[in-house]
Amino acid sequence: MVDRLTPERRSYLMSRVRGKDTKPEMRVRRLAHALGFRFRLHRRDLPGKPDLVFPRYGKIVFVHGCFWHRHEGCRLATQSKSRTEFWEAKFQRNVERDRRVQAELRALGWEVLIVWECETRQPERLENILVGFLKAERPQTAANNG
Repeated sequence: MVDRLTPERRSYLMSRVRGKDTKPEMRVRRLAHALGFRFRLHRRDLPGKPDLVFPRYGKIVFVHGCFWHRHEGCRLATQSKSRTEFWEAKFQRNVERDRRVQAELRALGWEVLIVWECETRQPERLENILVGFLKAERPQTAANNG
């Protein structure tokens, strides 16, 4: 299938895709703040520059777009009809990087939650997810002991 857009137009549209301050991320931030949780944003000193960092709780939240991070079984994780090899390789690198970053953060003693874009569209469900994660007791590990 041929791309209906010119290379210049496609490049412009792709340049508009943002990695932070996205609508789903803003929904999570607003809700977490309204629930009384305080956090830091995009800490560069942590692997993967997490979207929300809750230092008091030792917890991190990433807000992942279903399309870019391949939310399994989600209708938003569509497949490209053109340049399929390129997109499959890109998506695979994203998923592998996500796994590596989460493992690094856990090794540093952080608990990690992934909130998917589609979950941010259901405010009650999102609230349950956030409260359940942030209010859960933190398991004791050598990294956060004492």
